[in-house]
Amino acid sequence: MTEAPESAGPNGLAHARYAPGTPCWVSLMVHHMATTQAFYEKLFGWQFQPGPRRLGPYVRALLNGHDVAGIGQLPPDRHLPVAWTPYLASDDVDLTAEAVRLCGGTVGVGPLDADDAGRLAIGSDPSGAVFGVWQAGRHQGTGITGVPGTPAWSELLTFETTHVATFYETLFGYEQKATVSADAAADDVTLYLGGRPVAGIRGVGHALRRDRGPHWMTYFEVAGTDEALEHLVDLGGHVLTPARDTVHGRVATVTDPEGARFALIQGPR
Repeated sequence: MTEAPESAGPNGLAHARYAPGTPCWVSLMVHHMATTQAFYEKLFGWQFQPGPRRLGPYVRALLNGHDVAGIGQLPPDRHLPVAWTPYLASDDVDLTAEAVRLCGGTVGVGPLDADDAGRLAIGSDPSGAVFGVWQAGRHQGTGITGVPGTPAWSELLTFETTHVATFYETLFGYEQKATVSADAAADDVTLYLGGRPVAGIRGVGHALRRDRGPHWMTYFEVAGTDEALEHLVDLGGHVLTPARDTVHGRVATVTDPEGARFALIQGPR
């Protein structure tokens, strides 16, 4: 994990507007919405409300009355990977989508309106990692962070950082900084906006799983990583990498019952 923002305290950090390029939302498309909702409700304490009708069967997950994530239904005839997808904020999703194409990425969905909530596109970077772009309307994105059950960090796992970091830098004007590590061979980059770290890119070379390829990883904050892992397993999830202590906190990589990968992080104390 590259550099992450500090915890916002017991009441979290409310968000009114996200600067372009900032991860502003995470969404999960699944085959079995009811069982997935039950899993995350019990794991994170989420409640659910219907999302934009234009997106088909879709719900918004809420925590303490604030939107934190979305879950949608995959078409039954589409054999797509079940994965958490981060959305990056944009003031003009149509221009951003065109820039994605010009910079060597692809746009697979949109741009399209999500009722009055906003306008979106879903694409992939030159390495194939999928991400979304969100132009806010009524819906700004994740309404609160910094408390258990909310997205804490977004990190791209890819083969190497140089070319793909340039792609994202061109799109959103990020400042890149190599992450200082005790491992001299580490290939980690943190992306900054306005002097603040907003996302990370980690080059893992041949350690990247062939069945997954380059992909974005969403970290969710928890009060205690070890306790959350026990709860997750009881709910039908799986542990991919056991809990380990890092400079950013105690981290573990897991999957939900449908196989969507994500990470749990308990901030340093």
